[in-house]
Amino acid sequence: MPPSWAAPPWANQSRARELEFVLLGFAHVPSLRPMLSALFLAAFLLTLLGNTLIVLLTSLDPGLRAPMYFFLRQLALVEICFSLDVAPRLLVTLLRPGRGMSPTSCALQLLLVLSCVTSECFLLTVMAWDRFLAICRPLRYGAIMSSRLCHLLATTCWLAGIPLALVFTIWLFNFPFCGPRGIRHFFCDIAPLLSLVCADTRVFEANVFVATVLVIMAPFCLIATSYVMILTVVLRMPSASGRHKALSTCASHLMVVILFYGTTGVIHLRPKASYSPESKQVVSLSYTMVTPMLNPLIYSLRNKEVKAAFGRVCCGRQGSRL
Repeated sequence: MPPSWAAPPWANQSRARELEFVLLGFAHVPSLRPMLSALFLAAFLLTLLGNTLIVLLTSLDPGLRAPMYFFLRQLALVEICFSLDVAPRLLVTLLRPGRGMSPTSCALQLLLVLSCVTSECFLLTVMAWDRFLAICRPLRYGAIMSSRLCHLLATTCWLAGIPLALVFTIWLFNFPFCGPRGIRHFFCDIAPLLSLVCADTRVFEANVFVATVLVIMAPFCLIATSYVMILTVVLRMPSASGRHKALSTCASHLMVVILFYGTTGVIHLRPKASYSPESKQVVSLSYTMVTPMLNPLIYSLRNKEVKAAFGRVCCGRQGSRL
């Protein structure tokens, strides 16, 4: 090809920039960016530290071999993956505003977010069912919750969100994006990306709503049913100490469920017109940054067995050094 026909070397670069997305998270409060970046960095490090500690304790300590702690370890791993997907990009958005993000990176982030949220919904449901069996079917609990069934349930929870996330991610990124590519959010999510699409998305939105109801509301109804049955059995217990012990094993999980479903439900089940992008960012922080950070604290501070395991692991390591 003659040199005069060839495109200038910067043409492909400028074209790539035009196709990039730009996350505009917290662009409405530019003066708070340094403080927010410090707070989110601290929350991110605490999330990694707390959830990694839960994974190590439930893996190393023989006293935490019950199915409840096996599923707690899976939940901690999901929270680690979720935080690694969202928090670093959020920090980059705050520290280097205006930096572009390729469509592939945006699609990958959306894929991982949808997968992690779906996995967490199913894991919380399995944990509620585990508590139901332990309290309402104690004589059959050991036979039902075998190691094989626990691993099968955990694998199902991890893999269940992948097909759904793939379908909606590929479907969304096959739409044409027009005009400015500024995403008014701190991570790639369906709603802010839809605002950039210049095509009819009503069928897509209807399917997203149905999937959201199935993924969020169906597990929540199962969890609520489990706890109603648990409460019914607990109230019939003659011993006050037995009632307290049964309820204490469920309290931590119930607090996590309220935190997670309370925020995700507000975000994904409210009509689009009822909230601004700025308010959505604030609420989204609850299940992307706050809940993953608080989960280890809730389970460790309210669980005597976890605190005892921490003491045994620490003492064991100190003893081995001596």
